[in-house]
Amino acid sequence: MPQNRTKNDQVELEERVVDITRTTKVVGGGKNLHFRCVAVVGDRNGTVGIGIGSALEVPDAIRKAIADAKKNTITVPIIKGTIPHEIQSRWTSAEILMKPAAPGAGVVASDSVRAVVELAGVHNILTKNLGSRTPLNVVRATFKGLKELESPADIAAKRDIKVSEVFNGVDRGEKNV
Repeated sequence: MPQNRTKNDQVELEERVVDITRTTKVVGGGKNLHFRCVAVVGDRNGTVGIGIGSALEVPDAIRKAIADAKKNTITVPIIKGTIPHEIQSRWTSAEILMKPAAPGAGVVASDSVRAVVELAGVHNILTKNLGSRTPLNVVRATFKGLKELESPADIAAKRDIKVSEVFNGVDRGEKNV
């Protein structure tokens, strides 16, 4: 599938705003209002990034969050439209369990998790939020989990075996009695 490229030969990333929160700081003269934005960018082909931006106005916060997300991108190993193995990740009190799913299962996830995994290019995944439901922490926990995923090729290289042996096991000549 051809990728959309811009003038400077970079992949076109899709952007999605996950959360916009109004934050206040009480000072001597009253309250200072700011807006915090959580954004996700991805190419739906294995690349995803998250970013956070804060500003006095919402459009500026969104722009900063998207720029931050483009700086913090990772590559996610995707096999047959799903993740290679089950993983559980935690960020502060947010804990996310992600499992590979059969073709046709779709993305079973909350809005925050869905934004990250869809823009990463995962089509079939089962997820469960086991902790806090704060959008920022859920997005960070999901991103951390996707970052920790290992492809079968990486695992085979670590163990010094063939990729097929990762799935089928290694025959060492032992017999089970």
